[in-house]
Amino acid sequence: MPLLGDHSRAPDAVPRPLSSRALFALVYTTSVSSVYFALGVVAHRALGLTPVVFLVAGLFFALSSMTYVEGAALHRERGGSSVFARYAFNELVSFVAGWSILLDYSILIAVTAFTTTNYMAQFWDPIGSGVPEVLVAISIIVAVAIWNIRGVTIRQLQRQVAIAVADLGVQVIVIVLGLIIVFDPTAAIDSIHFGSSPAWDDVVFALTIATIAFTGLEAASSLAGEASASRRALKQLVGPGSASIVIVYFGISIVAVSALPVSEGAGAFTTQDVEAPLLGIADAFDPVWLVDVLKPIVALAAVTALVAACNGAMLGTSRLSYALATNRQIPSRLGRLHSRFGTPYVLIALAALVAAALVVPADLDFLVGIYAVGALLAFTIAHLSIIALRFREPDRPRPYSVPLNFRWAGRPVPLPAVIGALLSAAGWVSVLILHTGARYVGLAWLIGGMLLYVIYRRIDGNPLLKRVMVPEKALMHERRDQESFGSILVPIFGKPLDDDIVQTAGRLAGTVSDDVDEEGAVIEAIWVFEIPMALPIDARLPDAQIKRAQEALRRAKAVGEEYEGVIVQTAMIRARRAGQGIVNEAKRRGVEAIVLAAEEPSRVRGGALMGGSGGPLDNFVGEATKYVLRKADCRVILTAPAAEQPLKLPPAPAVPPVDPAPAAGGGDSADGASATADQPGEAQR
Repeated sequence: MPLLGDHSRAPDAVPRPLSSRALFALVYTTSVSSVYFALGVVAHRALGLTPVVFLVAGLFFALSSMTYVEGAALHRERGGSSVFARYAFNELVSFVAGWSILLDYSILIAVTAFTTTNYMAQFWDPIGSGVPEVLVAISIIVAVAIWNIRGVTIRQLQRQVAIAVADLGVQVIVIVLGLIIVFDPTAAIDSIHFGSSPAWDDVVFALTIATIAFTGLEAASSLAGEASASRRALKQLVGPGSASIVIVYFGISIVAVSALPVSEGAGAFTTQDVEAPLLGIADAFDPVWLVDVLKPIVALAAVTALVAACNGAMLGTSRLSYALATNRQIPSRLGRLHSRFGTPYVLIALAALVAAALVVPADLDFLVGIYAVGALLAFTIAHLSIIALRFREPDRPRPYSVPLNFRWAGRPVPLPAVIGALLSAAGWVSVLILHTGARYVGLAWLIGGMLLYVIYRRIDGNPLLKRVMVPEKALMHERRDQESFGSILVPIFGKPLDDDIVQTAGRLAGTVSDDVDEEGAVIEAIWVFEIPMALPIDARLPDAQIKRAQEALRRAKAVGEEYEGVIVQTAMIRARRAGQGIVNEAKRRGVEAIVLAAEEPSRVRGGALMGGSGGPLDNFVGEATKYVLRKADCRVILTAPAAEQPLKLPPAPAVPPVDPAPAAGGGDSADGASATADQPGEAQR
């Protein structure tokens, strides 16, 4: 994929996968870096209840991490909650999730760059205010944008492990010293007067602000395709990984209520306490020499972690925007890729421009309030998607599953995802009620995005709820010698012809340039179990049938991925009729084409390949193929096997050009479907 590739390696080198440690480092630097600014804003609102707020936020983070790990392991595609929603619901819900997080990425870029200047002021005071503060923050944003346009490599991301370890060490030192020197639980408890100090609406708003840390989950889940993590490593990400973040949240907040003037009310907070809270904590330590030693160390750690978090947010922006562009959820022109670096430079530049504009008002409270609108909506959709996928894709292998399930309608429903969805939805509503800026700016962003989506889809003639992909070369504006498809559905039946079908799909799939690491197109290989009416649709299948299907799908994946830049995704589905199952799955996945095999010709039933009911086509193909040809609302491409006595079929016509929009409707006519005959061997590389 152009957004993450080691451009220093040879073109034929095997890309190094990301380890689970590198993923944790990205989550940690993007998440815990929020302590450097969110702590002050939360303490300013929650006062003595700050530790409770951060503890609840940390537990919510643990719930969300379970959801994101299951979703990212289930569908290893870029896009985070947008991907989960695509498979669980439809393209419109997927867009809402992606558009919400896109706003949050821009805000997080602005907030981290702005906060960096407050810690840099420890070394040169003028940087922390006025025009120099804005100029330095914008310079950081521009530098990060250029870095991402040139291409962040896996090797560079792996270096964030060292940043995360160093940052964790500094924060542990602050926590330990704070507990020894300034910790005074009595003062914090005495300052709490429920309903007045702090007010309930301030506590609720502080809880929503704390969710600003969770964007690290989105950024890490967008790297699922590059990650190489075992089932055990995934559990460690959720268990010890989440626990370490919760401990840091809670430990820092415990020290903060003793070090910061929370007992004196919100009016006692200085600018440093709000915008650089860890420097405020260090100022409260004693003796003076310890303060003089500790403050530069904290400032340096903060600057390093915040710049890494800014880069992580920009990386998430580039990957998510690329996914939205390739799925025709935003105009493809916005997703245009750089001719040399293969990165979505237009959207990276736009994100940098938006972030720079957000820096100018220098209002941290306003920014984090808007952030909460997008984050909580996206997390609500993510949790609901994981629940829905338990019903929509019950048989799909799950390297990691959210624990603590209860049975509903015969399916296991993850209780943590249910709790997470309820908390996220309640938090989203509360932000709209309590924060004026979030209510107007956040809702305006969502409404404007949905209008953009609807207008763009309607102008292009694409359906609002179905997936429509474009090959990567369309974004590169390269000329294609032959037509290619961004997504192809291939039914597998466990017959010798399966290889030919998959090879045909591989030949038709979009290819990628040499410096790109990921797929130009996706082949969706499916096995359809026909369930007779005598049995319920979810009846247990014989082990032999499942084993046969798994072996056939494994073979299809191996054959398809021989083609450079093509990824094969496999699935087993149930249907009363094979043709109906194929058509429904093609509609749900929004593929551009279906490639399947015609029934083997015989001396009696040979014939020309033609469309239309009642013509020679009816004498050549079986019932399933005829159903697909008549009902599918995308291209249908047939590959015809050779008979024992070769038949002289008409020359295979060229694959017709792909209409950017699949024909709507489908109905009982053959509109929107086309057929092409390929002789065996034509699909060989």
